[in-house]
Amino acid sequence: MLQENFELIESIVLNLGLLILFMLMGYAVHDVLSKNDVPKVGRYVTYGVLFLGAAGFIAKGIIQIFWQSSGFN
Repeated sequence: MLQENFELIESIVLNLGLLILFMLMGYAVHDVLSKNDVPKVGRYVTYGVLFLGAAGFIAKGIIQIFWQSSGFN
């Protein structure tokens, strides 16, 4: 295989791993919040923080795509 294929596979596996990680964290947070009767405001704040963490990784990926398409490595 060529080096480009290894890099492509590595980036796909990394992104899928991060997606699975955030899904598991969301499930764990949901489980803890539902077992401890957390008020709605606390749930919204907790899910918001988890979403912002995931959005940071999404923004990083989008910025990286634009950065690489403009010729910078």
